[in-house]
Amino acid sequence: MSEKLLQIKNLYVNADKKEILKGINLTINKGEIHVIMGPNGSGKTTTANAILNNPAYSKKKGSIIFDSQDITNLSTDEIARKGVFMSFQMPEEIPGISVTNFLKYAKNKITSKPVKAAEFKIDLMKYMRELKMNPKNMARSLNVGFSGGEKKKNEILQMLVLNPKLAILDETDSGLDVDAIKTVSKGIEMFKNDQNAVLIITHNTKILHSLKVDYVHILVDGKIVDTSTSELAKTIEEEGYSKYKKEVDTSEED
Repeated sequence: MSEKLLQIKNLYVNADKKEILKGINLTINKGEIHVIMGPNGSGKTTTANAILNNPAYSKKKGSIIFDSQDITNLSTDEIARKGVFMSFQMPEEIPGISVTNFLKYAKNKITSKPVKAAEFKIDLMKYMRELKMNPKNMARSLNVGFSGGEKKKNEILQMLVLNPKLAILDETDSGLDVDAIKTVSKGIEMFKNDQNAVLIITHNTKILHSLKVDYVHILVDGKIVDTSTSELAKTIEEEGYSKYKKEVDTSEED
């Protein structure tokens, strides 16, 4: 029997006093890759931010259990130290802090112990080769002047270096060309093992073409309205979300 890593139970979340999530239930086991898909404004990014307890979002009801611990009301830093990582749709630019120094600092914060420089450098160079990253970028300020593809590769590099228990990837495929998406997918495959899990949040299916996904969840108007295998993503690619939007509208009228 698979061991549960993340459980979201009957979660209701507001943003700016507006109800965004309306009773989300989701279980992710160790060793699995899950995908949340849905049209713009359906609550996908809110779900990711709620897991990390971003203070811009207010939980009104429900709970989040991670690795058998209730993290519903923990701070974002505490949740990250417990092994939750999130890549952002629009990665931040941080002038004056090199990519290498940022990664060292983040690794120190997560592990609460000094990074061994020699091992860190070996791992970093290995990951960079696999992700086809320019080594010169390591000395540049984090994401400053980087292309969209370079920023997304940096996010995947952070995931590999920090090695969390759960990686949440929010629209990681947004704005990427086919080759960049394949590289990002390779990074996810490098990360994935039987003791961790991945939650991919997206509104399209591009990144799923190169990955073996266990479950796809369709989120519409703050509710998960369907869950199935990767075949569900193919259906969405062909038919879109109109069917689910109509079902939500009909249920609200009732």
